[in-house]
Amino acid sequence: MKRLILPVLATLALTGFKPYPPDPGRTEPVQLSIVDRDQGSELPYYSQRGQRWVAGQNGHPYSLRLTNRSPGRVLVVLSVDGLNVINGQVASPDQTGYVLEPWQSADITGWRKSRQEVAQFVFTDPGRSYASRTGRPDNIGVIGMAVFNEAPQFRPPVAPAAPMARQRAQAPAAESADRALSSVEVTGSAVASAPAPALGTGHGARESSYSGSTDFRRASRNPVQQVSVRYDSERNLIARGIITRPRPVAGEPQAFPGQFVPDPPPYRWR
Repeated sequence: MKRLILPVLATLALTGFKPYPPDPGRTEPVQLSIVDRDQGSELPYYSQRGQRWVAGQNGHPYSLRLTNRSPGRVLVVLSVDGLNVINGQVASPDQTGYVLEPWQSADITGWRKSRQEVAQFVFTDPGRSYASRTGRPDNIGVIGMAVFNEAPQFRPPVAPAAPMARQRAQAPAAESADRALSSVEVTGSAVASAPAPALGTGHGARESSYSGSTDFRRASRNPVQQVSVRYDSERNLIARGIITRPRPVAGEPQAFPGQFVPDPPPYRWR
């Protein structure tokens, strides 16, 4: 397995960590939500023929919210418009990703530019999307996630007083370990014919996102969970029949619509 060197956030214990209690009824280890950052809310999912959709708004930045609902660390490989969000390459599950601690939740806010910055994910016209501008427009309009469990690792005994961070530093590095990003992000500042996609994901404004690196060895070559979410404008999702609007119902006569008898208008003789 290739060894990949990627950043991991140094302030893991201080920011971005949100514990979630176990959910015995949930089988998927990681929950993916798309968050409209202008509105500060998660976009609702719509389903059609087994495919999940969200409706985005042109010009709005968004983030990918990851929630690990399992008791172990996981590696999450993310793609937007068919491109890996960390290295910008055509996405594949065997590439690098973000590491989530048990019960951890974090927002991934953009394309990683360095250990200090990302370029915001922003809904935009397909022609202005990052994929289109780099000559790879074939998969515009889809967000993907592949999840891997961590392989059990032997760690030599250490003195009880040694902190966990030091124990990991003293453990020998696995020969086939992946270097994976921590998923914690710290930001500074019957259907009608399908219309052409109205949205892609642009390479937005830069913002601070500091990170370091960690070792992660996959328990298997195949992901334990793989998710794809399509996105488009609300208008297009309505046109596709994915979002349905209730038809207006004509007002029914009411027995007691008022209190007193009004005068009728003047009668006009012909």
